[in-house]
Amino acid sequence: MSERRFLNQFQPQTLVIGTMLCYLDAAFGLLFGIVSTSLILGLITIIGLAAGGYGIANEKRWGYLVAVGAACLQVLMLIAVAGSDVLSFPLILTFVFDGALVALLLHPESREYQRIWFR
Repeated sequence: MSERRFLNQFQPQTLVIGTMLCYLDAAFGLLFGIVSTSLILGLITIIGLAAGGYGIANEKRWGYLVAVGAACLQVLMLIAVAGSDVLSFPLILTFVFDGALVALLLHPESREYQRIWFR
């Protein structure tokens, strides 16, 4: 594959939606900020989500690992900052979308595809 792409529609649906959510979370993190324990971890998460989405779209193993790490870090920081308030109204929407991203990336179909096809 010689061309670079931002979205690879030939991948399984779980990875395509996961890639789109990586980009969306990174964009919203830049525009509105991210729930984080420190500024550095917030920036690492935003950069990790954007780079991970690009890596997944180009079928790079490092992209998948970076996206999973950044998505898990995002969920862990949300729980660390909000605690049990994560289940209250405004934060539960963030928690649901962040959890959905982790679930999409760690879905068996996504893991199997990246294990076989990613370099």
